[in-house]
Amino acid sequence: MKVLVTGGAGFIGSNFIRYFLGAHPDAEIINLDKLTYAGNPDNLGALVSHVNYEFVLGDVCDTKLVEDLMQRDPDVVVHFAAESHVDRSIEDAQEFVRTNVQGTHTLVEAARRCRIERFVHISTDEVYGSLHLGESADEQSPLRPNSPYAASKAASDMIVRSYWMTYRFPAIITRCSNNYGPNQFPEKLVPLMICNALEGKTLPIFGDGLNERDWIYVEDHCRALDAVLYWGRPGEVYNIACENTVTNLEIVRHVLRIMGRPESLIEFVADRPGHDRRYALDTRRITADLGWSPSIGLEEGLGRTVNWYIQNPDWIRKARAGEYLKYYDKFYRQRERTLSDL
Repeated sequence: MKVLVTGGAGFIGSNFIRYFLGAHPDAEIINLDKLTYAGNPDNLGALVSHVNYEFVLGDVCDTKLVEDLMQRDPDVVVHFAAESHVDRSIEDAQEFVRTNVQGTHTLVEAARRCRIERFVHISTDEVYGSLHLGESADEQSPLRPNSPYAASKAASDMIVRSYWMTYRFPAIITRCSNNYGPNQFPEKLVPLMICNALEGKTLPIFGDGLNERDWIYVEDHCRALDAVLYWGRPGEVYNIACENTVTNLEIVRHVLRIMGRPESLIEFVADRPGHDRRYALDTRRITADLGWSPSIGLEEGLGRTVNWYIQNPDWIRKARAGEYLKYYDKFYRQRERTLSDL
């Protein structure tokens, strides 16, 4: 199987590529990534010489590039590429609309024209909006996004759905809860708390810290996507989660306990605008239809994650300093000079 992965140098995408090549040694992967601040080539450094892996530096909004890649006859597309940080979307939503909405349309249109066999679109539980205690969203629940990020993902979901309904384009949408694990850029809650605790800095928590999320170790998410890719039904949506909601404050306390650091490092800060109180997913469809269930509990997953960051100080330093962006900048400067010579 030949797989075109978008955003494969990011957190979930890079974990998926490593998992998929390990589970399917005969698979071929083409990884299209723009390498913006959270897309780190170090995440896949071990695969540079892998005979079945190829990296392509580029933008999902680049119609010509995307069409060229589709002409290489991938069997399936797994679409991770997205701007994903809520705080950044609140500050400036423009790039979220461009990448998440326009980029998704560019991909599905090119894939439709090339008669791709399957298109897996990676979305988020945030499209369902905030839920009351005791509620959980199933795949038929209304979409009520409350941040520019969530709205851009909901819009991309609707584009993908419309291509299924109009063209019978073989697309599947997955909506997953909060991921954590190795290689996550240290702006998200878990890696930020770990990195700050390692440096003896305070651990900032929005509001009262009682916002609830369902946390899933990234390897479990990758296994779910593997099942969806092979056995999922085109036109369906699959929720992916552990169905075990935990407050942000509990997560931070777990991290501190694992690291042996005091809770006095916790600092409550002003809440962000439109901060959803609670997310929760009903996962009966993927469990019943595809036989998937999570295998890594929160305590084990957080322990693995803490250990990874402790063992990879150079990765943290480079990520926070943006050192890998030098490669990105050098490439685009060279490309601009080449184009000017044409």
